[in-house]
Parts: sequence; structure tokens; C-alpha cells
Amino acid sequence: MGVKVRRKASFHRQFNGDYIDVRSNPYLMKILRKQGDKEVLFADKVLKFTSTGKMKRRILMITDFAIYIVDPEADALKRRIALAAVEKMCLSELSDNFFAVIIPTEYDLLMASTRKTEIVTVLVEATKSASDYELEVCFGNSFEYNADAELVKEVQFEEVEGGVKTRILRK
Repeated sequence: MGVKVRRKASFHRQFNGDYIDVRSNPYLMKILRKQGDKEVLFADKVLKFTSTGKMKRRILMITDFAIYIVDPEADALKRRIALAAVEKMCLSELSDNFFAVIIPTEYDLLMASTRKTEIVTVLVEATKSASDYELEVCFGNSFEYNADAELVKEVQFEEVEGGVKTRILRK
């Protein structure tokens, strides 16, 4: 397992959980009522990477039972993933915003968020509470993920002057 480089600002950041005020959004509340989830542990806008490499703005909600991906422009639930279906999370060792959620029974999620540290913490704790196992968190400057059912991609991270260079390649 690698060692993660963190931004100075993320060391003492307070976790808020709900950055989009889910309770004031009738569509999001309807989803939660329909699915029976009791508690929103995290909610914020993120960038999700599609299998074709496009970035899409999405709402990421983590509840006591599932991960939700919602299209905020169309008010459309794109995906619900039970916490028990998540195998691990992959992150680089560098100070970037990327993370992958690995789901062996489906295709994986590659996303970016300035609140990555909080997302990882919430997912690890929620998975432990919901299914009584410790979610594996892997660190490396490259990792693979299933962009869709038949497409594996590799994400590579390289430290360059002034930041981190990220490449997403087909395998």
C-alpha cells in the first residue's frame, strides 16, 4: 500500500456531509423515500467520467445503504449502488481529486471531487456500518477500472512541476 500526499487544506477541513441541502430538493427526497434510505451521510456535486472519457456533472449522494449518482440538470437518477456491492476504492498517491469506486458486479465509477478525503472517509465508515466489513482503500500512481462492462481503462498519475498530470488510457 502506498502513502498519500495530501494538500495542506485537507488536514484540518471540517466535514459537513450535505453540501447541497438534500432536504430542500424534492426530487432527491423522493428518491430517498422510494428506496427507504434513512440518512444522507454525504451529498455534493462531483465530476463523473464516462466510458467515452467525457466529464459529466453529477450529484453524488452516500446514504446509510447506498451510493446514488444523479443528473442535476435532468433530475434523473442515473445509478444506485448498494454499499455492500462496493469492493474497494482506488486513489493516487499524489495530491489530486480523482478516485475510483470498484464494483465487481457492475462497471466502476471514476470521479473527481475537491472533497475526496471526506468521500473516502464516509464510504469506509458507511460500508463498515452497513455490511460489517472494512472497505479496502488502495493507493498507487496507476490503477485500472472497468469503464463499462467490456472496457478496462488505466488511470496514470505523474507529479509534474506545479501539480499532477493525469492520463486515462484504454487497456
